[in-house]
Amino acid sequence: MPVRRSGVLHGRPEIVRPALWLLLAVLTAGLLPLVASAPAAAAQDPETELAERFAPAVRLVAQEEPCGPGEPYIPSDVDAFMGEQTVALRGPWTENDLVQIAPTADDISEGLYEYHLDFPGDALNPGCSYERWAKRLTRGTEPTVYAHIATEASRPGKLALQYWFFYPFNDYNNLHEGDWEWIQLVFDASTPAEALQEDPTALYYSQHEGAEIAEWDDEKLELVGDTRPVVHPASGSHANYYDEGLFLGRSASQGVGCDDTRPPTQDLDPVVQVIPSDPTAAREQFPWIGFEGRWGERQEAFYNGPTGPAQKNLWRKPISEVEDRSRDRSYAIPAGGLLGTGATGFFCDAVAAGSDTLRRLLTQPAPVLIGFALVIGALVWAAIRTTWRPSAPLRLAHRRAWGQVYASATRMYITHPALFVGIGLLAIPVSIVVAALHAGAIRAGALIGVDASGESGGSFVSVWVVLGTILTFFGVAVVHAATARAVTEIDAGREIGVIRAFRLALDRPRPLFGAVAIAVVAGSLLSLSVFLIPLAILLIWRWALIVPVAELEPDTALTALNRSGTLVWRQPIKIAWLVVVTAFIAIATGPVVGTILILLTDAPLELINIVAGILYAFLIPFTGLTTTYVYYDTLVRERLAERSIEVDEVPAEM
Repeated sequence: MPVRRSGVLHGRPEIVRPALWLLLAVLTAGLLPLVASAPAAAAQDPETELAERFAPAVRLVAQEEPCGPGEPYIPSDVDAFMGEQTVALRGPWTENDLVQIAPTADDISEGLYEYHLDFPGDALNPGCSYERWAKRLTRGTEPTVYAHIATEASRPGKLALQYWFFYPFNDYNNLHEGDWEWIQLVFDASTPAEALQEDPTALYYSQHEGAEIAEWDDEKLELVGDTRPVVHPASGSHANYYDEGLFLGRSASQGVGCDDTRPPTQDLDPVVQVIPSDPTAAREQFPWIGFEGRWGERQEAFYNGPTGPAQKNLWRKPISEVEDRSRDRSYAIPAGGLLGTGATGFFCDAVAAGSDTLRRLLTQPAPVLIGFALVIGALVWAAIRTTWRPSAPLRLAHRRAWGQVYASATRMYITHPALFVGIGLLAIPVSIVVAALHAGAIRAGALIGVDASGESGGSFVSVWVVLGTILTFFGVAVVHAATARAVTEIDAGREIGVIRAFRLALDRPRPLFGAVAIAVVAGSLLSLSVFLIPLAILLIWRWALIVPVAELEPDTALTALNRSGTLVWRQPIKIAWLVVVTAFIAIATGPVVGTILILLTDAPLELINIVAGILYAFLIPFTGLTTTYVYYDTLVRERLAERSIEVDEVPAEM
């Protein structure tokens, strides 16, 4: 133990110890601010702080099984695709001019105008190949968005905060490799530091060639933590929306077709990577930002891969560009209404089918053109070969050629328009009840704790959909029955009105409703399986005449079904066309007209659906008339065959 002596410790002056403590204190005081300032400096970077504060919360449509419905692609980290052996860089000279395999971000940083990246797969016939490939590359990576702050000299005092999303594939009507989407927040500020003191004044979400605007306090805007806007990318197209729904586009800026952001959904919290506003720093940290080519294989027209963010006008003119191409709302298809959603629902399916046909025309033109030629040729041949005159609507029990059936039904309709229009208007209250059933099913499920987006909810709603379908067919059956009774009374020379026609139609309801219920339930159950759909179509064809049989012959429900099959077998092709195809055309006419109105006008979707529904109500009696004339035509031929009468024409067959 040291021996304290006067002024000496082990022979050292006693002043050494306090001097050492003083030196240590000085050094600590100097180092602590330096250590503390390192994270503080990073946190004080205004661009990064602003980008992270307002980072979007992404709500994708969930994909519940591989290669199934939903969104398989996430906003991806571009680096996952750089240096990848399955990616090729191709030049602009010929169709397959390979430049490099596995290009890196540095390789594409030098502009390369009109070059393009080529991913493995056929963009116009994608199948599930892109999905499997993208999931392999992005496995282990985090969803990523790229933030960029931009200003515009012609718009002083305005600052734009952009978030860019990269998806490996666009699985929409315009199929193409690679997809860049964006959202943008606008501040009344000149610098990021000033913007940190403000709320955004407006937001813009990219939607195809346009964008949708919202103010910061807009009801449609959902926020997480008061600053992070919720973004709903549509399944396949990745167009960004503010809410869940089925959104309809009828122009280039809106996209022609339907965008689906409906649940079930999954929430993503993407990593934010900030691309510096200084161009030199941006290219140093993100070399790929300098690529002037396309992020996907070269194709014709809108199947071409997209250019990158820095090549967009939005990158250079963030304020004026969104002002020129934005709108304040998206058009969601109504969930219900006075006459349902026939026109808008048909529009979605029709655009998808038309896009698929156009794609096949580009990839396999010969089969498509041959198919069109065969259909048109068959229609022309049938119109020329059939007999259209005389078109006598009376003397129902008379043999008629295909054209004469149509001509007689048409003359009967236009001769008694008030009667048959009045009968057809029954379809309107039936449609109201069906729409109420569909809407009520979802509300009822919510009240008893059934999630409409889950598996049990799907089963619950399906029961109500089947009930609605049965009710719809009951309504059509009653209209057809009243039509058959009305035309029979007219043929007999008796007075008939709308109310009396329905009274006669319902004087024996059991055979009619029983036969229709059996037909609808059997068809619905068979339609649940893809493999049994042909059998369902066969039953629809066999039971095409159940309404006039059940109404005009003294049979039970089961006997009416068997009797319809017996009559149909006598002239199957004629009945299939005149009854089944005519009914399909009548049902489709309203939606087709609605689709045309959607494309050519700005009429509200609810009004378009009402127009389509009214056309449907007007045409249902015509299909009933056609079915009645076909029934009597077949009945006459059966009776004449039983009597072995071989004549070309009998003045009064029955």
